Amino acid sequence: MILLPGLLCDAALWSHQTRHLAEVADMTVADLTGRDSVSALAADVLAGAPEKFALAGLSMGGYVALEIVRQAPERVAKLALLDTNARADTDEQRRRRRGLMALADRGEFRGVTPRLLPMLIHPDRLEEADLTDEVMAMAERVGRDAFLRQQKLIMDRSDSRPMLPSISCPTLVLCGRQDAISTLEMHAEMAEAIPRARLAVVEECGHLASLERPHAATALMRDWLIYS
Repeated sequence: MILLPGLLCDAALWSHQTRHLAEVADMTVADLTGRDSVSALAADVLAGAPEKFALAGLSMGGYVALEIVRQAPERVAKLALLDTNARADTDEQRRRRRGLMALADRGEFRGVTPRLLPMLIHPDRLEEADLTDEVMAMAERVGRDAFLRQQKLIMDRSDSRPMLPSISCPTLVLCGRQDAISTLEMHAEMAEAIPRARLAVVEECGHLASLERPHAATALMRDWLIYS
């Protein structure tokens, strides 16, 4: 199974899943920091992947997951899309991303994640230092240069909605109910378009379901891996 992290995230995003699903599948977390296009990242993942594999992506990782399915549908045995979105960025989203990129370019990269936190995690958990510190630490490890590459590929990605009806593998569409970035409506749209997809909603959870509500996310992913 290959796990794809989101913007400014690394393997820590999936730490609970890699520990608790290891008896179900061999777990690998891909590095999505080295390219500035979704297609190039997808090709890199495919180059290092087994012939057939289960695939899960969260947020930006979901964009890459959909591109992997586009490039090699026959190789993806199962697909999980977490806290993500098949649509392209709107003009307003691109404007906000350019603002954050300008901040990083001015040498203020450390100011980026604090601005993002209220959108990333459930508002009731913004004072939980263990959670917010982990999000901040991931961003520091990913770093400024990779952040700029990731923002570029996110802004440049195409609308994946037209290809959703062609997805034939068992698909889990999972989101936090309070996800402020990739809304429940966006996930319902994907689940309706993908044949036989299952929509799962994690309560009291924002945009980082695998980290915010790891037990719930892992349980849903276990069922998807074993029974779908």
